[in-house]
Amino acid sequence: MRMVKAFSIASMLILSFGAAAGQLITKPSQHDVKSTMDRLESIVKGKGMTVFARIDHRANAAKVNEKMPRAEVLIFGNPRMGTRIMLRDTRAGLDLPVRVLVYQDYDGKAWITYHNPQELKQTYREEGCMAIDKMEKALQTITDAAAH
Repeated sequence: MRMVKAFSIASMLILSFGAAAGQLITKPSQHDVKSTMDRLESIVKGKGMTVFARIDHRANAAKVNEKMPRAEVLIFGNPRMGTRIMLRDTRAGLDLPVRVLVYQDYDGKAWITYHNPQELKQTYREEGCMAIDKMEKALQTITDAAAH
């Protein structure tokens, strides 16, 4: 019985992880990871948004004697917009503020990836939330500008 239960839980985790991967928007960058991330951070700050953190996964991996291609995450947001979304369903705070990953693949190409904001409407009680539509447009504009 325990083995069946463990298998069921593992299956659910794999299925939910696979579903989450389909919710990503990924686009190529014309720049390397550092330049793309610098551009992204500059654009975000220029639009008056708050940058909460910039995480360098490669540097953190090096601290534990591991090697990996460059990968950085920028965590940022607009507290006014995020608060409007969370007032409708506080659980949206699990996905806010926004996180954008800029990484290098094993061929040396830089990519930008982030969760599709429209998924918030399905995951939380956010149908008809105009702030999510605005967030989607802003992320598209910001990441396109950082990539080109």
